[in-house]
Formats: sequence, C-alpha cells, structure tokens
Amino acid sequence: MKAPSVVLADDHGAIRAGLRIMLEAQGIRVVGEAADGDVAVRNAAALRPDVVLMDLRMPGRDGVSATREIVDRGLGDVLVLTSFDEDDLVLGAIRAGAVGFLLKTVDAPTLVQAVRSVAAGEGALDPRVTRRALAAAAQGAAAPSPSAQDRVDLTSREQEVLDGILQGWSNAQLAARLQISVPTVKTHVSNVLTKLGARSRSHAAALVRGRDG
Repeated sequence: MKAPSVVLADDHGAIRAGLRIMLEAQGIRVVGEAADGDVAVRNAAALRPDVVLMDLRMPGRDGVSATREIVDRGLGDVLVLTSFDEDDLVLGAIRAGAVGFLLKTVDAPTLVQAVRSVAAGEGALDPRVTRRALAAAAQGAAAPSPSAQDRVDLTSREQEVLDGILQGWSNAQLAARLQISVPTVKTHVSNVLTKLGARSRSHAAALVRGRDG
C-alpha cells in the first residue's frame, strides 16, 4: 500500500519539525511544509498530498480560509490541529470542509493513525475536540433553513449510517455493525452528506446537532 503523503501547515518551525519526525518515523511521506495559509494552498495545489495537516492560527491567511480553498478545489483532505481555546475556529473549519480534528498535544501513534484514516477516506475526530465543537454548534451555529430540512429524506439505512457518524464510527466500524461492505458504507455516507448539504462527516454532525438543539 502506498504511504500517505502529507503537507504540514504551521507557522512554528519547531512544531513542523516535530510533526515531520513523528510521521516519517512511521512511513508517512511529508512532501511539503507551509508557514501560512497562502503557502499551504500553493503547496497543496503543486504537490496534491493525500492530507494537509493544518494549524488554524497562522499569520496572514489563517487555516480556516486555507482549508476552504483546498477543499473547494479538491487539492487534498484537511486534518486540523487545534488547541482547546479555538472553538470558534474549529466551527469555521467544520463548515470549510475539514474532515478531522486533533489536539496539538496528540501523541505519535494517534497522529499517524489519524493521517492514515483521513488518507483512506475516513474522518479522524478527537472526542475532546468534537464534543466542544458540537456543543458550540448546537448553541450558536446556524441550523439549516426549514426548507432545507424538509428536503432531507434519509432512508432507514442512511439514518443508521448517520447515527454511526454521530457516534464517530469509521467506515470499517459501520460496515461491521451494519453487516454491509465498506464500499456500500462509503456510498451511504456520500448520500447522507449530499442530502444534508454537508461538506464532511464533522460538518454533518454539527448541522444535525445544531438543528436538534
């Protein structure tokens, strides 16, 4: 299996160096680095990595804006590194289409597994991050308009998949629990996101929690 490729986006050189060491020690290919959002977008466009490991607070262009452009242009999946005091930015990154969130205190095994999961088309959500972000979404994020909610008509299987997404289950876990194949799970996940108007699993969860709240 081809090793995932990663672009590191963080304005602190020491953090990028530490991340590079952790990832390359486990066979992850770090193909580029960026100290601000503009460079992150340019490197993603030039290098087409599997994953962009994105800091949210950077001088110049921030990580939320960079995430939105990378996702909109299909330049790679974005895995966010965040701190506990960045709930507002995490919500922005959810809406921008980031597919994973980790704390900057993450250990090496968790980081490597998260990168591999995102590269494989799944999410990677630290429960401590998503719990806070979804709680904030339920309190203050804009819920879908009534007309948009009326158009959400999930099949029973799609509802089961959505319930699994809200629990943070991976595609493999969904397949095992629902006794269907992983490709079938991916199809259902794609249908759920489309019907909800969500850009990622985390965005879907925020929309549902915000609507239900």
